[in-house]
Amino acid sequence: MHTRKKKIYVAALLAAILCIAALALWRQPSRPYQSAGTRRMAERLQQIAQNIDSQTNLFASAERVKYLRTLNPPDPPGKLTVMYRIGVELLNNGQTEEAINQFKEVLQQTRQFMAPPEFVMRVRDDLALAYLRLGEQDNCVIQHSIESCLLPIEGKGVHTIQRGSRAAINEYLALLDEYPDNLNYRWLMNIAYMTLGEYPNQMPKKWLIPPEVFASGFDIKRFYDVAPDLGLDVMGLAGGSIMEDFDGDGYLDIMASSWGILDQLRYFRNNGDGIFTEHTEEAGLIGITGGLNICHADYNNDGYPDVIVLRGAWLYENGEHPNSLLRNNGDGAFDDVTEEAGVLSFHPSPSAAWGDYNNDGWIDLFIANESYKSLHHPCELYHNNGDGTFSEVAALVGVTTGGFAKGATWGDYNNDGRLDLYVSRLYEPNVLYRNEGKDASGRWSFKDVSIEAGVTEPTISFPTWFWDYDNDGWLDIFVSGYYAPHGSVAADYLGLPTEAERARLYRNNHDGTFTDVTKACRLYKVLYTMGCNFGDLDNDGYLDFYLGTGDPDFRSLMPNRMFRNAEGRYFQDVTTSGGFGHLQKGHGVAFGDLDNDGDQDIYEVIGGALPGDVFQNVLFENPGHGNHWITLELEGVQTNRAAIGARIKIAVDMENGSRDIYSTVTTGGSFGASSLQQEIGLGQATSISEIEITWPTTGKVQIFKNVEMDQMLKIREGDPVPIPVKLQQLDLSPNITPMEHSSSSHDHSRHGQKD
Repeated sequence: MHTRKKKIYVAALLAAILCIAALALWRQPSRPYQSAGTRRMAERLQQIAQNIDSQTNLFASAERVKYLRTLNPPDPPGKLTVMYRIGVELLNNGQTEEAINQFKEVLQQTRQFMAPPEFVMRVRDDLALAYLRLGEQDNCVIQHSIESCLLPIEGKGVHTIQRGSRAAINEYLALLDEYPDNLNYRWLMNIAYMTLGEYPNQMPKKWLIPPEVFASGFDIKRFYDVAPDLGLDVMGLAGGSIMEDFDGDGYLDIMASSWGILDQLRYFRNNGDGIFTEHTEEAGLIGITGGLNICHADYNNDGYPDVIVLRGAWLYENGEHPNSLLRNNGDGAFDDVTEEAGVLSFHPSPSAAWGDYNNDGWIDLFIANESYKSLHHPCELYHNNGDGTFSEVAALVGVTTGGFAKGATWGDYNNDGRLDLYVSRLYEPNVLYRNEGKDASGRWSFKDVSIEAGVTEPTISFPTWFWDYDNDGWLDIFVSGYYAPHGSVAADYLGLPTEAERARLYRNNHDGTFTDVTKACRLYKVLYTMGCNFGDLDNDGYLDFYLGTGDPDFRSLMPNRMFRNAEGRYFQDVTTSGGFGHLQKGHGVAFGDLDNDGDQDIYEVIGGALPGDVFQNVLFENPGHGNHWITLELEGVQTNRAAIGARIKIAVDMENGSRDIYSTVTTGGSFGASSLQQEIGLGQATSISEIEITWPTTGKVQIFKNVEMDQMLKIREGDPVPIPVKLQQLDLSPNITPMEHSSSSHDHSRHGQKD
């Protein structure tokens, strides 16, 4: 009996312990889902961050400050050099007040040791810049408003804490007295006066850049930044952006990256009620960091968009970073499947492009890589095997682009039903690969036709895309330049000569060649472009485009630019009339109809490359322009599920005749990814006579007649009838009261003028 009681007691005790343990576990918050592949990638990225070489990594400012402070050169010139370098790295790291004090100390020491004039000038230059940056941090970053840093600066964008800009003006005035031809000093002083609300009337006339040079050629109406109201104004560095419906509820979500190796990728879910909720942790993405660029496609044809994260760009010998392929599981979570999918490699990768080059119904992946001098990183082409894995075939098919590749885009420029590939490069001619299809042995191949097609320039290029800007049914090419010595932007606005690289717009001649129409289309400008994408701002049926500008240098304060397409004839700068002229560094740009009102909004990642060059992202809400529209969500069956590469032709009736409007399913430019649903403006059409869809895998054409305008339709390959999609129209800006344009100190645009 005693033994039996003891057993019962022990059993009861064990049961109580188990209950307590279960209760403790129940009370603990459940750990968010995360796959083994995601955890492995997160660990790999952490290891890379721990092994940063402060001597060769241009952006490791914090580590370099620590190292420089250990140095103690015995000679005065050596001491001054180290002191100055510490100041530069403090500025780069965002420790601006410390940098200012450091530069002041260096200047005091230069007087004692009779430093060379060019060295003294360099220190004074950096001191002026540090003061200007201090003003930005005090006001535009810490006291951020939706008018912060928008050229021309006014309203709530004017600095309330004026110490930075006041001191910067004093420094630039002194520098201009000695270097009156320095256009960069002149440009930055004009910006400083704007931040104080004293431009143009209270600044010295001889240094004034007149306000009329910023006037828009057309009044596009003001697009207000609603990101702060929605919690989408996340702070970060340069990165990529995606606007897409990731969870299949019909509402577009947002994903944004920041390129710092430990900067977290962010995922914001559109709740369908005008509110966005961050779901980064719930999506299993914690530890998936970095990424100068991101873009998406449905690589496994399950109906849910997947994402490629590109890393390592611009880091040269430090850039052998892995990319991440994030598989969308369809349940709100993503898995990093880079290894199991066979796309793990270690290269500096600035961009990628999804396209089904062999029309087998499975989307393939081209990755642009940067080769530089002895650093050999050929571009990669991953053929989709149709089973969740990829095989690298770039050499096999002939697209092993060398050189410093930057942008990449797929498009069927010769209308033969096969996707061709265009790659932009720095310091070398760009490359157009014509898709030759299969040869007699069944081998697929591409041919370099860059020279005969006439599309090799500019030789210092960055973002690029295929698009049909003139609505003739043939894809044209845009590629922007990326070289602008300091002062070039000011020179361009003032009509002065500059050595800066210009963008190129190539019009398709329908015979395999292109004509450079940059000047004829009024785009021969200094467009120092990083992020960039296109869409139809006013739903007139012609594609417009937005440019994110700048480079790592803090001196590169230049407006991001928006250009409106004037009926396929030329482009009008609408930067100031639309409120798009952000002076901070612009990167990933995505167009999409976030609020389901029929027009496209624009999300842009803002921030530079240096650790201290952070800024808030922006979301410009479209005010609407009274034109008709149609949104088409295509679903491939034999074609890849997202229908990337499908061609759309919409014939519309007008009061004075008819016109055709063309679109191709794509995410747009090579730095920023727009929604794959096709949001197509119809202008002042009276009706749609027919919609024609060409499905790339089969080449079959479907025609739908007498479709109603101003609605969203889902069209499934082979189905005879489109399905209407009913979504709630959202209010993205309930708390924003439009500012009065009459408060401006000068006109923003030539209202309604088509120059």
